Amino acid sequence: MAIISVDSLWKEFSVPKRSKGFFGGLASLFSREYVTKIALDRVSFQINEGELVGYIGPNGAGKSTTVKILSGILVPNGGQVKVMGRTPWEHRIETVKEIGVIFGQRTQLWWDLPVIESFELLKDIYNVSDAAYQRSLDSLTEALELSRLLEIPVRQLSLGQRMRCDIAASLLHEPKILFLDEPTIGLDAVSKIAVRNFIRKLNKERKVTIMLTTHDMDDIESLCSRVLILNEGQIFLDGCLGSLRKKMAPERRLIVDLLHDQEWISDPQAPIIKQEGQRVWLSFDPSLISTQALIARVTSKYSIRDLFVENPPVEEIIARFYQDVNL
Repeated sequence: MAIISVDSLWKEFSVPKRSKGFFGGLASLFSREYVTKIALDRVSFQINEGELVGYIGPNGAGKSTTVKILSGILVPNGGQVKVMGRTPWEHRIETVKEIGVIFGQRTQLWWDLPVIESFELLKDIYNVSDAAYQRSLDSLTEALELSRLLEIPVRQLSLGQRMRCDIAASLLHEPKILFLDEPTIGLDAVSKIAVRNFIRKLNKERKVTIMLTTHDMDDIESLCSRVLILNEGQIFLDGCLGSLRKKMAPERRLIVDLLHDQEWISDPQAPIIKQEGQRVWLSFDPSLISTQALIARVTSKYSIRDLFVENPPVEEIIARFYQDVNL
């Protein structure tokens, strides 16, 4: 069942046109020209209850605009949007009770207040009962390891600590849908893993529907089975990462660690991508030569310390996709 439904969504903005030079800038104070920028161009998609979907694309593609429309912050120029059966900007109060939103570069916590006081303010804003609030607070404090942070003013938290608190703040009212816009931006590796694990657990155990917008392809590969690729306001792909891999990068990589320095003879079925010292990277297409056959060929010709097979990085696959559709 579709919990989010978007049909022919259209959004445009009027942007002031910059005039060159001092006199051009001065003239624009009295008579300003505008140009129209199309942020979303007839976008359509559906997200079913319990899905965890990646919504990706380059800067300016329209990702954050989509999230703001779905959460009722912006009103589109055209199209239909239903979130939990409601039009978000027409039923904002009812909609926000069912959703949580996290913008990685912004916070909904009060900067000079201890974290717990921000939580209590949000409890009153969302009209959460005392029992439900305490149950949710206890669960989130344990899951996100917040017990030592609750009495600390937000301004004294590290970025990773603040992000964990922001995630908790968005979930205090137990929403059924969570919009995550760059939730791991700027985080260190340990914090990223902690946030990813929590998002995965939230989706699997509580069946929260999650829409993840990010530039971090490790987030997408770790969490999402389905991706929507957006650019210049249009969706170019709606599918799983596996199908995208098959379409854009059917080859695999064989990484070989040689036992000692040896001359590597070029193989047309497994060309060298690069070589660094005694490590050699090969690219091969499994439809032309099987992994087993290639390994047998390599081990029969060279003294091998170790070898392993991997897929091309998802960042490379996305970059190829953008190039192929001239993004």
